[in-house]
Amino acid sequence: MLLYLTGSSCSGKTTIAFAAVRRFPDLAVHDVDEDGAPRDATSEFWVRRALEYQQRGIDMLVAGQAPLGEVLAAPSAPLLDGIAVCLVDVADRERRERLAQREPGKWDLSAVDAFVGWAAWHRGHALDPRHRPEVLVAGSRPGPAWHRWTGWAAGDPRWFTHLLDTTDRPIDQSVAQIEAWIASRRSAHSAGLLPLQRGWDIT
Repeated sequence: MLLYLTGSSCSGKTTIAFAAVRRFPDLAVHDVDEDGAPRDATSEFWVRRALEYQQRGIDMLVAGQAPLGEVLAAPSAPLLDGIAVCLVDVADRERRERLAQREPGKWDLSAVDAFVGWAAWHRGHALDPRHRPEVLVAGSRPGPAWHRWTGWAAGDPRWFTHLLDTTDRPIDQSVAQIEAWIASRRSAHSAGLLPLQRGWDIT
């Protein structure tokens, strides 16, 4: 199964992912910006990587910025045994502070505002598939199957993104929450109760 940590920059996704994986020896972890990953890799690239692990009985946890709708639209997504997405978020003020501390002077005000705006869109998208879908769909490259979810409404049980807010929280607390989320999604999958289990695209 694919477990995806999404969200705008500086929410803590990568740090949390690589810390949490230590508890799960049968879980592979990747970051979309890791060395060796194609710079322009699409969600389909990561779905296919998850399918390779799936054939070996291993789940994959990946940290990136693709929201739920983009993951579901990846051509090979229905072949996954299960999909679960978590939005790792942080308050705007703290995101601005982290951006300034992580790469001093790299981002001008307009760039920082773009990161904050992207975070705001993520929050809306996580709650409702009808929240400005054109951000993903309009002008996208050929390939993604947007039709799989663009007709869904808020409240559809398949449209669920778990939320983890890292604002003013110590890293170990966030890691513990992600570990609990991973365990719960795996349990739901084993029990046949995961909303995005195999067949979600035709039910």
